Amino acid sequence: MKEKIYITTPIYYVNDVPHIGHAYTTIIADTFARFKRLQGHDTYFMTGTDEHGQKIEQAARGRGKTPKEYADEISSKFRSLWDEFEISYDHFIRTTDEEHKLTAQNVFAKLQANGDIYKGEYEGFYCVSCETFFTQTQLLDDNCCPDCGKKTNIVKEESYFFRLSKYQDALLKWYEQDELCVIPKGKKNEVISFVKSGLKDLSITRTSFDWGIKLPASANDPKHVMYVWLDALVNYITTLGYSRDEKLMDYWQNATHIVGKDILRFHAIYWPAFLMGLGLKLPKHIAAHGWWTRNGEKMSKSKGNVINPKEVADAYGLENFRYFMLREVPFGQDGDFSQKALIERINSELGNGLGNLLNRIIGMSGKYSDFKIDAANTIKFYGDELILAKEHLDAAMENLEILSTNRYLEEVWKVVTIANGVIAKYEPWVMIKQGKTDEANALVALCANLLAKISILLTPAMPKTCAKIADALGFDINERSYDELIVRNDVRNFISKPTEPLFPRIEQELMPSATPTDILKQEPSKDDNIVTIDDFAKIVIKVGEVLECEKVEESDKLLKFKIDLGEEKPRQILSGIAKFYDPGSLIGKQVCVLSNLKDRTMMKKYVSQGMILTAEDGSLTLLGAHKKVKNGAIVG
Repeated sequence: MKEKIYITTPIYYVNDVPHIGHAYTTIIADTFARFKRLQGHDTYFMTGTDEHGQKIEQAARGRGKTPKEYADEISSKFRSLWDEFEISYDHFIRTTDEEHKLTAQNVFAKLQANGDIYKGEYEGFYCVSCETFFTQTQLLDDNCCPDCGKKTNIVKEESYFFRLSKYQDALLKWYEQDELCVIPKGKKNEVISFVKSGLKDLSITRTSFDWGIKLPASANDPKHVMYVWLDALVNYITTLGYSRDEKLMDYWQNATHIVGKDILRFHAIYWPAFLMGLGLKLPKHIAAHGWWTRNGEKMSKSKGNVINPKEVADAYGLENFRYFMLREVPFGQDGDFSQKALIERINSELGNGLGNLLNRIIGMSGKYSDFKIDAANTIKFYGDELILAKEHLDAAMENLEILSTNRYLEEVWKVVTIANGVIAKYEPWVMIKQGKTDEANALVALCANLLAKISILLTPAMPKTCAKIADALGFDINERSYDELIVRNDVRNFISKPTEPLFPRIEQELMPSATPTDILKQEPSKDDNIVTIDDFAKIVIKVGEVLECEKVEESDKLLKFKIDLGEEKPRQILSGIAKFYDPGSLIGKQVCVLSNLKDRTMMKKYVSQGMILTAEDGSLTLLGAHKKVKNGAIVG
């Protein structure tokens, strides 16, 4: 039965630019939405940005901007990246949207009218970074936040409260009765344990800052703004027109929220309690994934090892990046990003596995049957392989239904292995020599049908790659082919054609590793901001003159420089500053260059022999000498 389905990412907080964790959540949600559409379900997918709160107010003030100006700037970075990544969202919401303000106020008014909101006074330890109050017993040493480790402040202020304690038993009953309401199971157990420890009523307004949604007129209390988490969580029903124009609210009957584990408590406890107060159905799934490290280390600005998802996608290909993120780590567990692991999966699983299978099918069909693939005898000779493949494809779909993306791809790859395995086992080239032409052609048709089924189920994860496979086999991936080849497990004929290799082999890392320069460029933290003189001595920064500068045609952000560093010949250096400088204006200028950085290949063909240093405070400025100095002069 076809259903209306609603899929959401969190709305991302605009305190920083998009990182790999944001990309991971969004890619999972996009994959799930594409899968549901492939099945023929009426699917609505939303994402967006969360823009209120004291932290945003403070960050904007520190940059000399209004909170709205700052939020506009960061929100646009998220939307631009998702558009560049071709994320198939139907709606991008901002909590500064007027319709959201109205919905949040309507929700507050309804909860207050129901008796779920009352006025009182709150005193507790408040973490500005997490926008959360904690009790003394929850804090780490020195009154530090148990979530982020930063110092908390004692705050005492008038507040409105939501009767969270009223819903403790109802929440526990929901967790008990609905096995998949919070997934994976380990995360659900953490939530249950927290709720069983006792829920206290939740402070849901603030008076200590102004950057937030004011209470509705019915409250008659203009000095209060809504707590950022009440404001933020309401976005999921704002998108569907709740309390305003409810024509989309049918989607709410089947809602899946995909979130990071750090915000699970808000989604699996506060949000369902709010929904109970509103008399709305609870989500079908609240799915929480883990965090990412880099080469085994926690990512931080101070370490210079934060991963920019666009940089990875530009270097290795967006679809390869999507595959790696979905395959590398069991859903719910923490994962580690390394270029070595990424390259291994591209070369081994994608190249040697999937890409090689397509090449073999095209090669055999061209040699044996003029690219015509006839499946008339496939079930007769290879029915057992088709049955086994069906079992794995069904298991793949079952895992994707519960967001277990790594298991979904593992099961799909078992079919890749079956297809490559039967070629090695039965050796169709030997069959041809033995005159067993029907068996050989049936084997080619078996592999073509398995690859078609693979590409259909893989298309939510790698849509463009799978479209290339389908084109090479002469069919279309759509709801009809899904029903034919996946649901009914039919076989069909194909006409193949030669195509370019899907996954060129990668021989070396295509991105630079974290360097001492990264440390200099990042903001220090209180925990990790010290380098020794020996560390600094490793860095060689030289002053050089720009001899040539031009835009890189394939990129909207890269400039290609020739720079005289007083060496035997000029160096070629690429720098991502095209949006800030006109190339012609830089010729003749002296700049500072990190000169002992390992060469790196960019855009798969340009070698960059150093790094031009810049300073950034909202705008970007090239660093250079105060007055003209000799090219090659050392900065120290």
